[in-house]
Amino acid sequence: MVFATPRIIVALILREIGTSYGRSPGGYIWALAEPVLGIALLTAIFSIGFRMPPLGNNFPIFYATGLLPFLMFVDLSNKVAQAINYSKQLLAYPRVTFVDAILGRFILNFLTQLLVGFIVLSGIIFLFDTRAAINASDIVSALTMIAALSLGVGVFNCFMMSMFQVWQRVYGICTRPLLLLSGVIFLYETIPEPYRSYLWFNPLIHVVGGVRSGFYHNYDVPYVSSAYVYAVAAILGLFGLVLLRRYHRDILER
Repeated sequence: MVFATPRIIVALILREIGTSYGRSPGGYIWALAEPVLGIALLTAIFSIGFRMPPLGNNFPIFYATGLLPFLMFVDLSNKVAQAINYSKQLLAYPRVTFVDAILGRFILNFLTQLLVGFIVLSGIIFLFDTRAAINASDIVSALTMIAALSLGVGVFNCFMMSMFQVWQRVYGICTRPLLLLSGVIFLYETIPEPYRSYLWFNPLIHVVGGVRSGFYHNYDVPYVSSAYVYAVAAILGLFGLVLLRRYHRDILER
């Protein structure tokens, strides 16, 4: 019985591979094509109006280090948020818990996003003279922040979206400007006060800054606070878990 939960999580992961990615090659291709097309579009637009990116000398690597962590957060948090709805039929079995469903979706999609990011960034570094100076410790630290934040936000939204259908629309509307407010297409330091201080409270600013510091050795990011990101992730995640534990039976009966 000790190994019941790991076996269930693995089974849920294999199920999602078959349903989300394995039905056709297009599932995996789109996971890679989405960030590639996004980076290409940003590069094409901003290279027309600017001779150099805000940091470094290469547009693709600059926008890749902003867009990839942003897309990773969006994909992971959304997948975790739909974990109960996605596995509702399986949750009728006593041995399958909502925690299994959440962890199964999170682990698979986190590994998928890691692979996508590795392929895209490796391709850019191979094709262009990016002069990137990779700092593995900074990148791992930033990835850990992304994982924690995505899980925390996803767990909270898992309760909200499962309990209140309107929350999915409300959350989508409220987070639509995040691409412009998370440092993907600009540097945090270039924002004038008092708006810079307001943006500091967006945890994605810290995540994107942390990733970029891992590719630009001369980019100092004193504003990045991993403690703040982990605090936001922990508060939302724990609150979501408490609510799911209390109301998950009601959600399954809806």
